[in-house]
Amino acid sequence: MNISVIGTGIYGVALALDMASNGHKVRMWTENEELAKHFRELHDLKPITDAIIPKTIKVTSDLKEALENTDFVVLATSAKYVRQTVMNMKKYFNTLTPICIASKGIENDTYSFLSDIVRTELKAKHIAVISGPTFAIDLINAEPVAMSASVTTKKAYKYTSLALCNERLKLRENRDLYGTQLCGSVKNVIAIAAGMLDGLGFSESTRAFLITESMHDIKELLVKMECNPKTILSFAGIGDLMLTAGSPKSRNYRYGKLLGERKSEEEIEEYLSKNTTEGYYTLLSIKGLTKNRKIKMPIINIIYDIAINHKDPEELVDFLIKKA
Repeated sequence: MNISVIGTGIYGVALALDMASNGHKVRMWTENEELAKHFRELHDLKPITDAIIPKTIKVTSDLKEALENTDFVVLATSAKYVRQTVMNMKKYFNTLTPICIASKGIENDTYSFLSDIVRTELKAKHIAVISGPTFAIDLINAEPVAMSASVTTKKAYKYTSLALCNERLKLRENRDLYGTQLCGSVKNVIAIAAGMLDGLGFSESTRAFLITESMHDIKELLVKMECNPKTILSFAGIGDLMLTAGSPKSRNYRYGKLLGERKSEEEIEEYLSKNTTEGYYTLLSIKGLTKNRKIKMPIINIIYDIAINHKDPEELVDFLIKKA
């Protein structure tokens, strides 16, 4: 297949490498021409990893070129840029082309799910959302990994599976589009809280305490949002939650650790400016979404109060102990 990957963040690159290894022709798009030139000339991902981008993967800053004659599109930009990106894609996108959303998050201002933005702006007929316990570096290193693939049509799953699946990557299909996106989004926020506990000096036991309580709250959120509560048991649910909230590889976790260590606002702002931290963006969205829908989710409120309102991170521990 001819595959277009929109976004050249590390996760988009990891997916592109996986699909190229499956024999597909991959074109990647970035709005940054200097970055595109770097990829074209040096083909490396340093200093992140020693992995090389093969010459079979073409990188361009021309959106028309990236989408020309494509059979399948993977959207891998940061969530906050999804709407503007797909609006720019409109005139080059065929509504019958399957599109897979690898971005994670919910739009801040409208509380829209990314699948709704893609459906509304692109009029896409075949949409997939992938989410699961897959750090980009592990994809790059061809570690065995698995994801949930939530789809609107059989064609969407067929193309997503054909693009991604191999002896090292497994997909499991479901039709809970919103539930999959909620799990994939909220786990980034919980990872911030897990990092806080680490920064405060608490053990893996305390972080497991947090993850367990979070599972119950996410399940309740799924029910109140009329999603399938069993999605919490999927790769997109407990799988991704355990990974992201249990590892300092996660940028969200590292951000939370800075909060737990009570670093200065300047240090924290510097970290956020240099690292794409989807959990920070999603925290604002989930807080707004639950307030807008009149859904009580105290665990989100306490994380918001610490991260945004600068309350003492020790309050997270008190909250967990006293939580009903």
